[in-house]
Amino acid sequence: MSAYHIPVLLKESVEGLNINPKGIYVDVTFGGGGHSTEILKALGKGKLYAFDQDEDALRNLPDDKRFFFIQGNFRFLKNYLKYEGVSQVDGILADLGVSSHHFNVPERGFTYRSEAGLDMRMNRHGSLTAETIINEYETPKLIRLFRDYGELREASRLAASIEKTRASQRIVSTSQLIGCIEKIAPHQAENQFFSKVFQAIRIEVNRELENLEDMLKGSLEMLRPGGRLVVISYHSLEDRMVKNFMRWGNTSEQPATDIYGHGPEPFELITRKPVTASEDEVQNNPRARSAHLRIAEKK
Repeated sequence: MSAYHIPVLLKESVEGLNINPKGIYVDVTFGGGGHSTEILKALGKGKLYAFDQDEDALRNLPDDKRFFFIQGNFRFLKNYLKYEGVSQVDGILADLGVSSHHFNVPERGFTYRSEAGLDMRMNRHGSLTAETIINEYETPKLIRLFRDYGELREASRLAASIEKTRASQRIVSTSQLIGCIEKIAPHQAENQFFSKVFQAIRIEVNRELENLEDMLKGSLEMLRPGGRLVVISYHSLEDRMVKNFMRWGNTSEQPATDIYGHGPEPFELITRKPVTASEDEVQNNPRARSAHLRIAEKK
C-alpha cells in the first residue's frame, strides 16, 4: 500500500465517517486501498463499495467478502450503486487528486520532474491526453485553462509561448513543454509554477472538477439522513467546491434561495474549518501538506 500511495489524514478521515459496523460505506477513490483497509477494520457485517477508474488499482484489491470494487469514474456514483442494488449508504469518503503512484510512474506523464510523453490520463482508455490539449487547443482556450485551473497570472504568456513552439514542432514530451515555458517561470518559484501548469492540464484531461461536482450531487442523493460525507482535497479549486456544497448543497459561490432569501442547508457541518495534517504527518508524507479534510452529515 505504501509503495502505491500513502493515505493522507487516515485516522481523521475514517473516524469522520462515524462508522456503523452494520452500515454501507463507499470509498470513491480506492487507489492503494489505504482508506478502504481502515474502513473494513471498523466494519462488522457491513459492506464497503470502492471506486477507481485506473486499472492499476486492481492489484490492491483486498480479499474480503464485505468488499465490492467498481472500476469506473466516481462521477457515476449514483448510477453504479443503483445498479448494484444499493439505494442508500451510511458514508462516503473521497481522497481527491493524484496518488503517489501516478507521480512515481514516469510514463504516465503526471510530473514535470520526469521525462515522459504528455499523457496524464487517470483512465488510460480515455481519448483526451495532455498532448492533445497542448498541441490542438486554440490559444484563448489555453489561456482560460491556465488561468482558471492553474490560477496563473502568466496564463496569456504561457499560451503564447506554447503557440509559438508548436507552430514549428509538435510538443510531445514533458521536457519539451518545460523547455518552451521555463523562461516565463518566476525566479525562485519555478517548481511551484511548473506544478500549477501541470495541475491545470491534468484537471482538464481528467475533467476533475466536473467529475467532482457530479460525485457530490450523487452523494447527497445516496446518503441516508445521518450519513457522513468525508472529502480530502489538495488545491483551492476543489476545496472551494466541497466547502460550498457542504454549506448549501451546490458548488457555486452563491446559494440558491427562495423569494424569502432562504437557501437549502442539506448538511450539518462536522468541521467548520478544514482539518489539516500534523507536522509529524507532513514530515513523513510531504503530500499531506496541502491536504484539507472536510466532514458533513446529511440532515
